[in-house]
Amino acid sequence: METLDAIAARRNIRAYTDEAIPGDVLHAILDAARRAPSASNRQWWDLVVVTEREQLKGLSGVWRGAGHVATSAATVAICAPRQESTFLHEMMHFDLGQLAMSLILAATDLGVGTGHTAVGEQDLARQILGFPETHFCAYLVALGYPKDVTIKPLKKHNRRAFEDVVHMGRF
Repeated sequence: METLDAIAARRNIRAYTDEAIPGDVLHAILDAARRAPSASNRQWWDLVVVTEREQLKGLSGVWRGAGHVATSAATVAICAPRQESTFLHEMMHFDLGQLAMSLILAATDLGVGTGHTAVGEQDLARQILGFPETHFCAYLVALGYPKDVTIKPLKKHNRRAFEDVVHMGRF
């Protein structure tokens, strides 16, 4: 799949088959994620990959919209060091978003569905994932083969019209 097709095909997948993701496919997705750009090449992130069913079930409790994590083939927890500076905190979140999107687009390109979620219950996430007190878990990206849909570019999409979003020169 080409990049623009992967962007057009990407959607949140919350129902997965029982099929495992082959190791080489998972490695390719994670390698794409770690290559994401970051401010001053800081590479703030650590990725925790979870494939054990009991861990996945536990992780599904870290946010009210994370139920799909329990049935995923794998979930990637995106962790990063806490920042005292608001400026660095905001910059870091921008970079973590780039990492998440790289991961999501690589997965889509390889036919793997994704469903991203925030993490509200940091203590529960820390207990399950084992990251240090100096870090937090910013996002989870669940991975799996879609149960009810095919990953292909959408002809009809639920997005605001191009001319409502794009402003040339001035708002």
